[in-house]
Formats: sequence, C-alpha cells, structure tokens
Amino acid sequence: MSNQFYRDTWAEVNLDHVQENLKAIKELLPKDTAVMAVVKANAYGHGDIQVAKAALDAGATSLAVALLDEGIRLREHGIEAPILVLGSTRGSDAPVAAEYGISVTVHNESYIEEALKHLKESEQQLHIHIKIDTGMGRLGIRTKEEMKDIEYILQKQNKIQVEGVFTHFAKADEEDLEHSKNQLMKFLLILHSMNSLPPMIHTSNSAAAMRLPDAYFNMVRVGIAMYGLSPSPEIKNELPVNLKPALSLYTRVKQVKQIFAGDTVSYGGTYEAKAPEWIVTLPIGYADGWIRKLSGQNVLIKGKRTPIVGRICMDQCMVRVDEPIQEDTIVTLIGTDGQEAITADELAEKLETINYEITCQLSYRIPRVYKTGGKIVDIVNPLFRK
Repeated sequence: MSNQFYRDTWAEVNLDHVQENLKAIKELLPKDTAVMAVVKANAYGHGDIQVAKAALDAGATSLAVALLDEGIRLREHGIEAPILVLGSTRGSDAPVAAEYGISVTVHNESYIEEALKHLKESEQQLHIHIKIDTGMGRLGIRTKEEMKDIEYILQKQNKIQVEGVFTHFAKADEEDLEHSKNQLMKFLLILHSMNSLPPMIHTSNSAAAMRLPDAYFNMVRVGIAMYGLSPSPEIKNELPVNLKPALSLYTRVKQVKQIFAGDTVSYGGTYEAKAPEWIVTLPIGYADGWIRKLSGQNVLIKGKRTPIVGRICMDQCMVRVDEPIQEDTIVTLIGTDGQEAITADELAEKLETINYEITCQLSYRIPRVYKTGGKIVDIVNPLFRK
C-alpha cells in the first residue's frame, strides 16, 4: 500500500542530488573529517529514511535528528549507523535511548543526574554529546565551571559515556564571519579546560562546513546544503559548491473553465476578472503546506509562468492561464520546466521566510516519489504509514 497514492499532487526527491551535494562538500574537508548528515524534521521534508540511506551510501558516517522519536524511527527501519539527537530529551527516557543505541545531547548537569537515576537497571550504556552554548542562546552550558561540574559527576559512574562535544553557530550563514569566529574561540576555551577530550568534536553546520575551515575539527554536520539549498541568500553566490536542489513539487490541472468580466474566484471574491479569461483548478492547498500567502505566486505550465489568483483554499487553488489547458497537464510548483525554474528561495522571498521552512512545511498529505538515475526507486505515501 505504501507505494501507491491516489491524488494528483506529489513531490519528487532526486537522491542522486542528495549524494552529489554531500560528496561535493566532503571534497572540501580533510580526509579525516567525518560528516554527520542531518535528517531531522523528516529530512527537512524530503523523507528521513530514504535520505538517510542515500547520505550514508555517499559517505556520511552518522546521522542527526532533533527528537528521540525521530531516531527510533530510523532504527526501526533498519538503520544501524550512529544517531545523535540534537534537541533535548527527558532524563527518564535515557534507558530508551540507550536501548536503541541512540546518542543524546546533554546541555546541563541536572539531565545527567536524572538520567543516572533511570539508568540504574539498564544493561546498556548511554552515549552523550555535551552541548556548549557559545552564542546561539539556545541549549548548552556556557562556562568552564559548568563543564567541570559535569565532568565531576561523570567520572564517578559507568552508565554514561561521553562520545562528543559540540556547539552551533548562529551567524555562519552571514557574509561577516566575525561572530562565528568569536563563538569558535569560546568553544576552544571550554574545550581546553576539559580533563580529556571525547572522540567526536563538531561545530560546523552547512554554512561553516563550506566557509570556515578552522571549525572543522573531526566532524561537520551537513543539513540544508545536502538538500541542495543555500544556508542563506546572502552567501549563495560565494559558496564553493554548486548545490543541486533535491526536491521538486508537482500537481496536475483538474478543471479548466472560462470566466467573464465581473466573475470572481475563490473565497471572499478577492480576485475579479476584468475581461474573459481562463482559470484552471489545481488540487493543492494550505493543508498541504501551500499556504494562503502564496496567492499571486507563479507556477509553471508548459514552461510558462502563470499566477495563482484568488485565495488559496485548504485543498485547492486556482491559476489564470492565457488559453485553454488540457486537464491533467503537469504543473510545476517547485522545480524546472523548460527554461523556467521556481525555487524554494523564490517562495521563501515571497513568504518573507527561509528556504528551510518551504520544504519543511510540505505536509504529510503529499506523497514523496524518490528517483535515482532518473528512475523511480521508491514511493512513500505518508497517509498510509503504519
């Protein structure tokens, strides 16, 4: 059942592009620098299982998620590579993480104390990465004293093993790298205060992995760039890698009709025809992540840009065309058709947001079609997930 879908809207994910992007970034790194592929949030909307497997095949040695639930899902689909939960977890769930062999992030002393209480009866050891907040203002310890307190607790027990230490850059995707360099200095100060260093040290996200060699250490975390998207518009033109977007979004024309002067389209009648014109209806709406603010955005039909008119509905939207279009004609919402292209960056600019949000907001209702070598290798309809 999971390889079927019964609607005329779908996303295509080019797994070759995922792998090519990852390999291109690996070429920038020293040979002894490992890559952790970030597949949180259903791989930024692309599909966690398929992308994780493609990334590992392309040379990633480990995976990162945001939630313990996401890590367990990977394990239950047969993925055995190391997995790190970048977000917070409950100390009471430490035995679950240990059972699944999933590493967790520690960002304060109290987590360790709580985790140890619940690990007393566990046969497995919990692996952790200690998070240092060097300027993100999110999770993480901030001082050498906090690190010393954590080390003191850890040296008196055998249930928790420190596997890594890391931080996260707040402005590595900006043209000026001064803030990132200051964060790096703060990280080094705490790192040098540790009694012993763990096997994995990582600071670089996608932007830093392509722009800040001093921050490589022995591992980098590659997220948005693996999907072929620039970490920000500001640095897009200076990136040393030609990123290839992995995701395209398509639908089909479902009805074609002529309207006349004075006729209105969609809820509220916000669009009114000034003369006879042709309107086509597409089966995608804000419940799919194609939100109402995209009214006025162009789509591609037969290689030509044409605008969405009227308010986008929950399940449908309408587009004005210059001439009658045959029903079931493919419409490109994200991707390339002929000489024209609509990118996640274009949509992000329209919505005054970032490209991350564009792919992440594509809802569970949209089937994902996976391609390698131009051929379909898998189809997942999230509505049919058990």
